[in-house]
Amino acid sequence: MVERLGRDEATITRWVRKYKDEGRRGLLEVKHAPGKVPLISGSDLERLKQQLQESSGFQSYGEIQQWLKSELGVSLAYKTVYEVVRNRLGAKLKVPRPQSTKQHPESLSHFSHQDWY
Repeated sequence: MVERLGRDEATITRWVRKYKDEGRRGLLEVKHAPGKVPLISGSDLERLKQQLQESSGFQSYGEIQQWLKSELGVSLAYKTVYEVVRNRLGAKLKVPRPQSTKQHPESLSHFSHQDWY
């Protein structure tokens, strides 16, 4: 039987014991690891989400770090703040990119997106 199932004898013994103790339901139960408790969740996460949607918003992830510390008393690493904002909330910071004062308006028209297709 071990060769047929491709499992170690100890594994099969554990399965049989579990079936005897808990029945089919216990054998088919899928367990999930609890995982790490989020450092920011619930109402705090909602407040951050609302703040990100404000027109004033944030200019940088460092600024978000400072806001979290002062407003919510939560101290998070820069990387964690980035992960929460980008992955959990799906938000991006809308920061205008700097433009050179030496640019000529006529030369900018050559780089319109319509010409790229």
